[in-house]
Amino acid sequence: MEGMGVVRVKNIEAVIFDLDNTILNRSRTFRNFAAGFVRDWIGHAEEKDTLIERIIELDQDGYKEKTALFGELLDELPWEDKPGLDELMAYYRMHYVRNAALVDQAEEVLQALNSRYRLGLITNGRREIQYGKIDRLGIRHLFEFILVSEEAGVKKPDPRIFEMALDRLRLRPEACVYVGDHPRNDIEGAGKAGMRTVWIKVNQPWIPELDMRPDHEIGRLTELLGLL
Repeated sequence: MEGMGVVRVKNIEAVIFDLDNTILNRSRTFRNFAAGFVRDWIGHAEEKDTLIERIIELDQDGYKEKTALFGELLDELPWEDKPGLDELMAYYRMHYVRNAALVDQAEEVLQALNSRYRLGLITNGRREIQYGKIDRLGIRHLFEFILVSEEAGVKKPDPRIFEMALDRLRLRPEACVYVGDHPRNDIEGAGKAGMRTVWIKVNQPWIPELDMRPDHEIGRLTELLGLL
């Protein structure tokens, strides 16, 4: 992954983004949710910070299915009055979205790119949660289209969800650049669909056995303005 120079991406008409840990600061969002969760449900417990860190660890950066996560929390946490799984899931759907936070300067980056390119968004997840976060962030109007895997019926890294985006845009894949943080879901998926790719290094390490490599890599979203 070393040795890739900063060379501007040329002949691009559209920029398509991942959501979590690309535009949405997923780490901050979930940490704030976990802190509120502990306060509201386990407020009697000592070592609240330890409980928050354990919830974050079990969540696996958002890649653990939520019924499995809350099932584990029901087994592990020091409940005084243990709720049901349905009650916790309802709490998650209501309160997680309320904690949505952008990565630093994300709105400024999107506004700048929106003046020069067509913008789109592809995200894995449940429609209710993903659209809830997008609307909480106030950024829906910046995108020409949004594809959420639950309503699309297919999810990243399946190239078909990227091909749906190309159909919406009526563009060739090489006229699009995809920006995301997950090596397989974002970079391999978009690359196999023929798009150019930018990997934003956040929490997910590179997977050496992947066939695809990103065209560019960045450490924070603001660096995208130096590429496009």
